[in-house]
Amino acid sequence: MTAAPDTSMPAGFADPADEVLREVIDTLDLVVYAEARQLELAARWVDLHPGDDVDLSIPYGERDLQIAGDGAPTVAEFAIADFALSLGLSTDAGRTLLGDAVEIRHRLPRLWDRVVAGEVRVWKARKVSQATRCLPPEGAAYVDRHLARVAHSCSYAQIEKAVDKARAALDPAAVEAERLARSDERYFRIRTDELTTDGLVHVDGLLDLPAALALESAISERAHDLLDTDPTLPIDHRRAMAAGMLGSADHATEIVIYAHTRPDGHELVDVVNTRSIVTTDELVEWCSLAGARVTLRPVIDLAAELTTDRYAPTPRQHEQAILLNPTCVFPHCSRPSRGCDLDHIVPWPLGPTTSANLAPLCRGHHRLKTHGGWSYVRTGTTDFLWTSPSGRHLR
Repeated sequence: MTAAPDTSMPAGFADPADEVLREVIDTLDLVVYAEARQLELAARWVDLHPGDDVDLSIPYGERDLQIAGDGAPTVAEFAIADFALSLGLSTDAGRTLLGDAVEIRHRLPRLWDRVVAGEVRVWKARKVSQATRCLPPEGAAYVDRHLARVAHSCSYAQIEKAVDKARAALDPAAVEAERLARSDERYFRIRTDELTTDGLVHVDGLLDLPAALALESAISERAHDLLDTDPTLPIDHRRAMAAGMLGSADHATEIVIYAHTRPDGHELVDVVNTRSIVTTDELVEWCSLAGARVTLRPVIDLAAELTTDRYAPTPRQHEQAILLNPTCVFPHCSRPSRGCDLDHIVPWPLGPTTSANLAPLCRGHHRLKTHGGWSYVRTGTTDFLWTSPSGRHLR
């Protein structure tokens, strides 16, 4: 009988697979430590920038922000951006992280101790903190007592159950008020500002039952009618087409476009209120399905230096700035520029109202630049270099 081959490792040699697993474990330990340390630093940053130090006498200036639940420290509003950008986060994401750190340290102290010790992952603790912000201090303390010791293994459902139990026990009137207020939470959003690269739009909503049934009936009926003209299309495709047809009989959809021709002869269209370039074939399909009214605007030369001697930009300057920069030009901000202020990079009247001196800023970052010590310069057509109050540069 042939002997089985000897697959054992020679003496002095380690199994490569074991080495990989050991390094994975070591790496995880580093990640857990680093995440916990970042949370500690976030809480420390709030300590260094307390909200009660803010001068509230300046109109539209810095605000004292409550970023966690009742009884937790507040933070000076303009301190958030510098911290967020140091982590590569948007201002909104940085505010959430700082709020979670404050909530856990000050209102969930048992959970905080376990996070700092590396026994509970930061993402799990943040999930708890986001659920307890709405609770009064005694409610947060209740959740802390019951969840801290099992937080490393508890599910989202357990977190929600503990929070609901605390609210029911400590503030039943608030629970009932929230139940009644839920009727005001209905919404229906068509996210045209989040157009996908292939020309699709996400739609979502929360309706009461009668409205949902009526909408379902209307879409189902039209989707069934489309079987006559498009029998090979999947049902979901026909339902999507039917949704676009619902209002076409009474309300024509206006699509405003800028037409561009590339040097290679391919035509593209830039559709106003979206963040995408679509082909002419796609546009033809949209118009035919929705019965849309198309407005063709003259192409604006994005390289032209438009100027006016007034403070307020002209409509053409405003449109040019938006087409150049679809979002607020503050680092990591993704707010659509059509809802932003048009800022004079060098303040008026020292800086003129010209294309080179105009850029869209959302209201929060406009206030940050005006009152928070931030400044920026244009380094290219769509490139900007920001300087924080501490002197850091961010492109």
